Amino acid sequence: MEFKMLIGGDLVAGSGTMDVINPATAAVISQCPRGTAVDINAAVAAAKGAFPAWSELSVAERSQVLLKIADVVDANVDELARLITLEGGCPLEFTKFEAAGLAASLRYFAGLSLPETLIENSTSRRVRLVRRSLGVVAAITPWNFPFDVIGVKLPPALMAGNTVVLKPAGTTPLASLHLGRLIARIVPPGVVNVVSDANDLGDILTQHPDVRKVSFTGSTATGRRVMANAAATLKRLTLELGGNDAAIVLDDADVKKIATDIAFWAFFHAGQVCIGLKRLYVHASIYDSMCEELVAIAGKTVVGDGLTAGTQLGPLQNLKQFERALEYIADGRKHGKVIAGGERLPGPGYFIPPTVVRDITDGSRLVDEEQFCPVLPVIKYTEIDEVIRGINTSSFGLGGSVWSSDPSRALAVAERLNVGMVWINKHCDVATHIPFAGSKASGVGVEFGQEGLLDFTQIHIINEPAAQAT
Repeated sequence: MEFKMLIGGDLVAGSGTMDVINPATAAVISQCPRGTAVDINAAVAAAKGAFPAWSELSVAERSQVLLKIADVVDANVDELARLITLEGGCPLEFTKFEAAGLAASLRYFAGLSLPETLIENSTSRRVRLVRRSLGVVAAITPWNFPFDVIGVKLPPALMAGNTVVLKPAGTTPLASLHLGRLIARIVPPGVVNVVSDANDLGDILTQHPDVRKVSFTGSTATGRRVMANAAATLKRLTLELGGNDAAIVLDDADVKKIATDIAFWAFFHAGQVCIGLKRLYVHASIYDSMCEELVAIAGKTVVGDGLTAGTQLGPLQNLKQFERALEYIADGRKHGKVIAGGERLPGPGYFIPPTVVRDITDGSRLVDEEQFCPVLPVIKYTEIDEVIRGINTSSFGLGGSVWSSDPSRALAVAERLNVGMVWINKHCDVATHIPFAGSKASGVGVEFGQEGLLDFTQIHIINEPAAQAT
């Protein structure tokens, strides 16, 4: 399959190429264009040129385009899912959901509207609030969910009347480039542009004076850099950043009942999930039982190539993250006890089995940092107030969960957690109609839901004298 960038309605080879690695084999699976500053500037210029006509279309007209894109994605789910697995490592069973998820997101946002609000209609004045498009949006997606995250950026940006420059992560560009090819004749030229790079064009894009909003998903460190780049022109920002989601298991929890769900969200996609379960606090009275259950589940997990039927856990997506995972395992050995996994698997791919570390405490890297790998620290506690205090003082605040046989007890704890999202007796329960927002260093702005659409608009107040009111 040949991959090209989409710029101004044309499929462009670019002036250079770069290798894309399959993390299951560490071998090159394809080459694709390596964009340059010239390509970024051309894409922004094309998006700027297309903006007036696109923004002047009615919401209903833009909705029809989104629905056409959704139909094309649905018709190519199998092909897209295979690309996502090849470049990202996640098992095919899940990447089919990821590909189909973009179509679902397109349809959801296509069904929303931007109604004006009548704030006041009195003898003094008539005041209306209307929503206007912003302009060119830079959508920068991560390597862990290279296709799924397009769904929280592209559909609302387009539905709000903006034009888009999409820049996928340098290690996972293929599915995004193929999407560009699929929709090249569906969207008007310049409305959607896709530029691939070796993770070296982000500064140019986020500093560009003609970009009016940046929607970025990635690490907190890079998010700070994006915010700094946007400051000169006061661009709008949506930053969905890192998380170190804690799960708290209360003393009345049924360990056997909840252990499978906890393990799934700790190890899903090799732990490379921003709102995955990354540290587990378990009451001392059931601590040993929980550790035993997690060890049993980890030992049964099928680790392998995501294209192989039956695989439950694929590789880490890239060599850098793989090496970081080994560092976190070393930290776990130093400050705790590894009771499952803990060794890289033989072979060329970036495979680490589900790893459980017990007898570890706050203050270690594995507990305090976002490890983003299949290594779960299990922390014993006796005082719930200390756990809550520790979670709330963390710089992260994306999500969290509380597990208990008594929902009212769990709710009382959940309401005290200073995080953007909290779940009770489940984790990572997200949907397109539910706003997704982090707190503290885990994010700025909101995605999904009506609020996610409004985040791509400018408030415009029209204030008329009462004499002109009708």
